Amino acid sequence: MKRNKSDAPSALADVTRKRGQWSDVLSRLFRNKIGLLGVIIVLLLVVLTVFAPLFTRYPYDAQSFPDRFKLPDASHIMGTDNFGRDLWTRLLYGGRISLLIAILASVISNFIGVFIGSVSGYFGSKTDTVIMRALDILMAIPPLLLAIAISSSLGSGPVNTALAISLSGIPYSARIIRSTVMSIKDSEFVEAARATGSRHLRVIFRHILPNTIAPLIVGATLGIGANIMAISGLSFIGLGVHPPIPEWGSILADGRAYIRDFWPIIVFPSIFIMLTILGFNLFGDALRDALDPRLKD
Repeated sequence: MKRNKSDAPSALADVTRKRGQWSDVLSRLFRNKIGLLGVIIVLLLVVLTVFAPLFTRYPYDAQSFPDRFKLPDASHIMGTDNFGRDLWTRLLYGGRISLLIAILASVISNFIGVFIGSVSGYFGSKTDTVIMRALDILMAIPPLLLAIAISSSLGSGPVNTALAISLSGIPYSARIIRSTVMSIKDSEFVEAARATGSRHLRVIFRHILPNTIAPLIVGATLGIGANIMAISGLSFIGLGVHPPIPEWGSILADGRAYIRDFWPIIVFPSIFIMLTILGFNLFGDALRDALDPRLKD
């Protein structure tokens, strides 16, 4: 079948319109001062952790017993821990692990949630009822308790920790996608795709899911902050990442015995965790406002 010449201008118009929409989203995002603060915090943390060797001269596992419990000074800007290891270095390298696990857990939960939510919202009826009741049961279990149970079964380590945390996030992402799919599955372009003989999977993945990207991105961004807290909690009780691999929760766990005698070993990891969660939450809220067409200026 020959393509009509009029299709080229139409395709070009679609591309131009999409570019204009994303430019509008970025413009609204950067006009949000609180959201811009979240973006700056997130970018700063990512740069510091990913390029950690550029910002410190110490190995994260280098011990120096004469330098134990040093207060912050010119050589150790955040002091040293009970083994004489540089806290600044360990927090930077620990941020790599924390962010990696948080992003991996978010990817896993959203990938599974997208599949479950799209099937539930598209087919509806008994399929939707069964899936939603199963998710209700999963949501009834406290997320941290569920993560503890799974982590105890699988064992420690970054991958197992990500799997343990991701399971509790599946119901939330599935519900977001389900509601979005239900709102657009009866649209004209979806009906047209069905009328041309497209199979259900093609309709879902080709025509429906591309229109769920906005809420999915927002949910994933907000979920990273919650994952950081869950990772730190698991490591703090000894079920997440174990030493000598640095991780913010395990650094806190190592320092709790010295909380009354040496404040930097508790205060600085707590600040890193707080700033990371704050940054992702501010960024997620601003992104949600920017992607909502009803909030246009």
